Amino acid sequence: MIVELAYGQGRLPIELPDGLTTVVSPRHTAALPDERAALWQALDQPVDALPLRAWVKPDSRICITFTDITRATPNERLIPWLLEYLGQPDPERVTLLNSLGTHRPNTPAELERMLGRATVSRYRVVDNEPHNPEAHVQVGTLRDGTPALVSRHFMAAEVRIVTGFIEPHFFAGFSGGPKGIMPGISCLPTVMSNHGAHNIRHPQASFGATVGNPLWEEMRGVARAAGPCFLVNVTLNQERRITGVFAGDLEAAHRLGTEFVRETAMHPVPELYDVVITTNSGYPLDQNLYQGVKGMAAAARIVKPGGTIILACEAREGTPPGSPYDRLLRSVTTPEEIIQRVATPGFCVSEQWQAQIQAHIQQKARVLVHSSMADADIRAALMEPCADIAGEVRRLLAQAGPQARVAVLPEGPLSIPYLATA
Repeated sequence: MIVELAYGQGRLPIELPDGLTTVVSPRHTAALPDERAALWQALDQPVDALPLRAWVKPDSRICITFTDITRATPNERLIPWLLEYLGQPDPERVTLLNSLGTHRPNTPAELERMLGRATVSRYRVVDNEPHNPEAHVQVGTLRDGTPALVSRHFMAAEVRIVTGFIEPHFFAGFSGGPKGIMPGISCLPTVMSNHGAHNIRHPQASFGATVGNPLWEEMRGVARAAGPCFLVNVTLNQERRITGVFAGDLEAAHRLGTEFVRETAMHPVPELYDVVITTNSGYPLDQNLYQGVKGMAAAARIVKPGGTIILACEAREGTPPGSPYDRLLRSVTTPEEIIQRVATPGFCVSEQWQAQIQAHIQQKARVLVHSSMADADIRAALMEPCADIAGEVRRLLAQAGPQARVAVLPEGPLSIPYLATA
């Protein structure tokens, strides 16, 4: 059988053995027939909130957050339609805030692709500055006493609109909702505290879990402390078309969106597998190996202990080189060293959570990577290169014996498997 994997901006076909292969894909959800009309209707009839137009006065300062280049949110449609709904407000009163989290700033060309040239030329677009405490305002404290610091641009606005899309998230439960504020537009020390090793290894810090998840509950607490905001979250199908719009109160609208996603993205499987092939859903989510850990985490849920995960992640930006994640991986020789380091009192490095999750996965299974990266760089990231996925699968199945089975997640973390008996 031929299975096509989401890979970069295309598909990567691989041949796998009939009768031994289970394919786990998102349930197809039809796109809304008129996305713009559906958005406007949701803004007029929001969940547990007044219509968005009722929030805006003639002199209101408006801040609209949007997700960065690593996310699949259709910003190029969503943001212009939102501004159109608001009557193309005076540009002097509008800030479009790029919710980078701890990611790199986006280039002017990337912003034009993400938002449209007309939007970028008319409105002020600013990146959040996670490394600059002066660009943030304290709204409270986290459990460990760390200040909860949120963007000064956001806090200065009378009307705050948080946009994004909802999908399962490997340690926050789901994306969207409060994640648009923390980590989206928060300061690095705030994010570091929330993403600390103790929280990351909590059993509820996983796909689909919000209640009882210490990371998500603390994110919600920061969002509450920041004050009133209007949520505009969407759900997407594999073609990046909008399947649902969830607007209004941040918590109530997000809760409806997560239940919608849970029905389409969470998939029971009958057994664990010797080999699990996964992706990171293609571009833009697979543009670097750091993001690819999400695809590994989805596969790790259904791989046998001692089994093999094969990640197809184009990683056109590499690890990316020089990132904190890259530097941390290159500073050690084994995944066990990563776990020891992050557990050391006082150790605190940006992006350590991604390396920590990768290391925990590698304690359970081998991880091979098929990408555009050089083999040496994959090995420096503590993983093994895989040039021929189909050939490697044949070898692994033959080695494991006649009862061996393989599972495939062609869309990576857009489909989250779980053992049916769990």
